[in-house]
Amino acid sequence: MRLLAALSGGVDSAVAAALAVEAGHDVTGVHLALSTSPATLRSGSRGCCSKEDARDASRVADVLGIPYYVWDFAEQFRADVVDDFVAEYAAGRTPNPCLRCNERIKFTAVLDRALALGFDAVVTGHHARLEHGVLSRSADAGKDQSYVLAVLTPQQLAGTVLPLGHLTKARVRELAAERGLGVADKPDSHDVCFIADGDTAGFLRSHLGSQPGPVVDALTGAVVGAHDGAYGYTVGQRRGLALSVPAADGRPRYVLSVEPVSRTVTVGPGEALDVHEVRCTRPLLHAPLPASCAVQLRAHGAVHDCVVRQDGDGWRLSLATPARGVAPGQAAVLYDGDRVLASATSA
Repeated sequence: MRLLAALSGGVDSAVAAALAVEAGHDVTGVHLALSTSPATLRSGSRGCCSKEDARDASRVADVLGIPYYVWDFAEQFRADVVDDFVAEYAAGRTPNPCLRCNERIKFTAVLDRALALGFDAVVTGHHARLEHGVLSRSADAGKDQSYVLAVLTPQQLAGTVLPLGHLTKARVRELAAERGLGVADKPDSHDVCFIADGDTAGFLRSHLGSQPGPVVDALTGAVVGAHDGAYGYTVGQRRGLALSVPAADGRPRYVLSVEPVSRTVTVGPGEALDVHEVRCTRPLLHAPLPASCAVQLRAHGAVHDCVVRQDGDGWRLSLATPARGVAPGQAAVLYDGDRVLASATSA
C-alpha cells in the first residue's frame, strides 16, 4: 500500500511509521503546520504541535529513509478547531479540541488530500485497534484513544491504518529505542496544544472579553460570588470559583450549570452533579445498537451501562449508575465491550 504517515513529532507516530515501512508499504511522512503564529506554540511536553515537534518529525523521517513534507493547515485549524473551541465555551458547552481536530483536520482534510494525491490510506500513532473497519479499544487501557476516534465515519476509518492498537505504550518506547529513533524517551503531550501557557480561562478571555456575572447557589438561590466570564467555567469544576459566601454545611461546591445568556454560573453540592439520563445529539452509528450497551462520557472517564432510546433526531441514554458532572458538548461514545458502536454529543 502507498501510505501517508502523519508524523506529529512524538514517539507514537514515529513507531507507527516505522512499522508501516517494515511491513513493506511505500511510506511518505508529513507533518502538519497548524499555527498561524508558530512563535506562540508551546515548547516541551505540555502540548503537541510545538516547534520542537516539527524538527523531531523531520529527524524521524531521515532515520526511516522516507520522503518528508510539511503541510500547512493553519487557517483551517484556526477555523475548525480554535474558533470552534471558543464558540463552544461561549455557548456554555465544553468541547474536546483533540476530538474536533481528528474529526475535521487529521481524518478529513488530511485524508482527503492524501487520497487525492494517490495514497491508499493515512497511518497514525493513535492507540486504538482497527480491524476490518471495526474500531476497538487499545490493548493499553491507560492510553486508549478510541474515544476521540469514534467521531470518524466508516469511510474515514476505511482510509486509516492504526498499527499501535495491540501494543502498550512501554512497548512502543522500546520499539522506538531499538530503531534508533530519538523520540523514544520524549514525554507525552497533554493539555490544549494551541494555548501556549495552559491558561484556558485567560485564552478565552482574550477572545471573548470581560463578561461579568453572578455565581448563584442552587440550594438557596443566593448570589455567592461573581465571575468575569461564564465561559471560563465547566460543569463539575471545583477550583477557581472564588466564592464570597461559604456553604452553610461547610462542604465544597461545584459548578452545576453555565447559562451564557444571563451569564449565570450555578454551584451546589457534589451529589447534585449526579445524572441518571443523558440526552445526545449528532448520533453516528458504527454498528447496530443492542438493547443495552456501555457509554463513556469523557476522555478516560468511567464507563456506565446504559439503555439507548430514540429521542427525535438524537438519543436519550438511561444510565444504570449515575454519572457525575456531565457537561454539554462532551462526546458520548457507546461500546459493546471494547468495540465502538456509536458516538454522539451530550446536549
